[in-house]
Amino acid sequence: MQNFDRQYRMTAGKPGSVGFEIGDTTPYALHIAFSIQKQELESSNTAKVQVWNLNKSHLATLEEEGCFLTLKAGYGNTLPLILSGSVSYTRTQPDGADVMTEIEVVDGLAEIRDTWVSISYAGKVNTKKIIDDVAAQMGVTVTYSYNAEFADIPNGFSFVGQAKFALTKACAVSGLEWSIQNGILQVKKPGDVMSKEVYVLSAETGLLSIPQRVQVSSSDSDGTNEIGWDIEFLMNGAIGIGDYVQVQSKYLEGFFRISTLDIDGDNLSGDWKCKARVLEVTG
Repeated sequence: MQNFDRQYRMTAGKPGSVGFEIGDTTPYALHIAFSIQKQELESSNTAKVQVWNLNKSHLATLEEEGCFLTLKAGYGNTLPLILSGSVSYTRTQPDGADVMTEIEVVDGLAEIRDTWVSISYAGKVNTKKIIDDVAAQMGVTVTYSYNAEFADIPNGFSFVGQAKFALTKACAVSGLEWSIQNGILQVKKPGDVMSKEVYVLSAETGLLSIPQRVQVSSSDSDGTNEIGWDIEFLMNGAIGIGDYVQVQSKYLEGFFRISTLDIDGDNLSGDWKCKARVLEVTG
């Protein structure tokens, strides 16, 4: 697992506008640090990005209502998307001889908080149709796990209100759960993975330190606890919430799903790392 030639590209601006991009290494890349928290819940993922010495035009763009930010980061020409969301807060202050801007970003902020939908179906309707239509009104792409199943509602369905509650109702009928990850609506079975693709995490692919065993409350209604592991690895932006990983170390061997994920990095110091909580696949 390489940990050199670290690159990033950050873009910001209102949807449909030109905005700005930073991170190109010619003549140099601005100093950036990021801390991103993701989880497989209906609540929004959050992130904090710090950038040094932005110009007045950059700052004005970030302060525009509806400003949207994306961050890609990786090594060489491989720059997967690790953050996508709405700017919820900015603060600019002196930092020694420099000026640092702190940016807080919320994934799916407008879609989850502000989107209301009105839908109505007569007769039998499949829950996938409902989820697809709600996603369309939210303006988001929807992806389903490889083995998601969708039940029919026999006597019609009507809903007027916040889109997130319509999604929860439709998913509950089919025993599914939803979350927004990098601006994409993700629907899967509880405790399951999104696809059969497996990422190997070993010392050769960036696995760090010793996995720590943890006990967490299950998301299922029976109230049972789950045994999982907290692991750390060199940043691989391709790995996200709901992904399938195989951990290979002398302390832990097995297949797990990514339940929570923290991504931290600074382009001028230290390693870029991911800290993940992995749980058994139960779907």
